[in-house]
Amino acid sequence: MSTAGYRVIGRQDLEYEDGTWSLEGQTFGADGVSVILVSMAPGHGVRLHRHPYAEIFVVEDGEATFSAGDATEVVSAPRVVIVSAGVPHRFVNSGLVVLRQTDIHLSGRFVTEWLE
Repeated sequence: MSTAGYRVIGRQDLEYEDGTWSLEGQTFGADGVSVILVSMAPGHGVRLHRHPYAEIFVVEDGEATFSAGDATEVVSAPRVVIVSAGVPHRFVNSGLVVLRQTDIHLSGRFVTEWLE
């Protein structure tokens, strides 16, 4: 639904792939930010990549092991992880329940360089 000044978007309107729903901001009139909703089973994750902008991960439920640059850390909800622009990173659900997090890309479109 769209009206003057705001817009409501359902998951059915987002691109789905491997436990993630992607909202590219510029497509929906939100230049400067894009969002990925994550609902990922234990053992699943995202392979090593980087972006030319910062990315913020809001870990809402579960546990993930994040690798960013030379660091690796287990992060349990509720936590926020910030990865600077250009830093290679990845995560895997290292917990026993579904990982739920929101990934915020500080760009109106996704720009990803896959490194593996």
